[in-house]
Amino acid sequence: MLLLPLLLKATLLRMVNSYHPFYNGFYYNHVMNDDDNGNEKVVDFNGVRLVVETSKDPIYSFSGVNVTLPCHYHHEPESEAKHKIRIKWSKLRDDYTKEQDVLVAIGKTYMAFGDFQGRAHLHRAGQREASLLISDVRLQDDGKYRCEVIDGLEDASDVVELRLRGIVFPYQPPRGQYSLNFHEAERVCQEQGSLIATFHQLFQAWSEGLDWCNAGWLADGTVHYPIRLPRKPCGGVHLAPGIRSYGPRHRHLHRFDVFCFSSRLRGGYPRGCATCWRPMALLSLRMWHAAMLRVMLSPTHCPPDPALLLRGGFLPGTPNQNDAGGSQAGVPGCWR
Repeated sequence: MLLLPLLLKATLLRMVNSYHPFYNGFYYNHVMNDDDNGNEKVVDFNGVRLVVETSKDPIYSFSGVNVTLPCHYHHEPESEAKHKIRIKWSKLRDDYTKEQDVLVAIGKTYMAFGDFQGRAHLHRAGQREASLLISDVRLQDDGKYRCEVIDGLEDASDVVELRLRGIVFPYQPPRGQYSLNFHEAERVCQEQGSLIATFHQLFQAWSEGLDWCNAGWLADGTVHYPIRLPRKPCGGVHLAPGIRSYGPRHRHLHRFDVFCFSSRLRGGYPRGCATCWRPMALLSLRMWHAAMLRVMLSPTHCPPDPALLLRGGFLPGTPNQNDAGGSQAGVPGCWR
């Protein structure tokens, strides 16, 4: 009896290390043969192919909660599975060049790997469902996931994206502006309970109102800064609004500020923010970016309208400089 669990475990591990080709239009329901004239011909066994479908739209979540990444499969034309279905979930890099094993399953037996151990579970509430349940979502879970289903010789997969909702904030260390190489930037974001923001996260923050003149590191080793209102100290008044780019920088030699991303904000209300509004309600992400933009355009005043302070994260503070992010270390603003 002890052999059965060991055999299942060995099979699951072999699935992780195996390579399954992607959909090529045939799903192995054919075989190439040569006829007497040397010409290839196709022999179709049954004409049934396996189809895997996930959400075409991103799945949004927050850190610290549970999220389900949907995945369903079926055969065309409809047919019952002839073998015990095998399922593999993996996490992809943005460029699809590398995969991180998340979970593999055969029947009702599954195994999770790495940081997903104890957090990744197979969710099969319905027939032909292979969804992935991730509990206690972490910042590093943000990204693309591949759901792969294997039925005998047939193999199919699809990709779904998990995006964490949160806030991007520029960070400047106590020793002053542009003093962080990439690895130091990674560390200071982690010390804030955050990760270095991705370009997508910075772009989303820019679209919601973030305007910041100091260039900062992003997760891929490039350096950018978001501008909503073009002005002379920030690339010139004649450039269109957008994300200004310095491109890839040397991760050891070059020094900048950093843009961090947090999905679960913590903190208190520093004395330096005594002039800001302090209602019980908090800011939404969009309203915080809009309020921060207003503060930067009128740097000697906190936002005069407490209706801005609705729900969410930061209470806007007062930067020290009109165009750049200010000379003080840390997050530009107050937070609860």
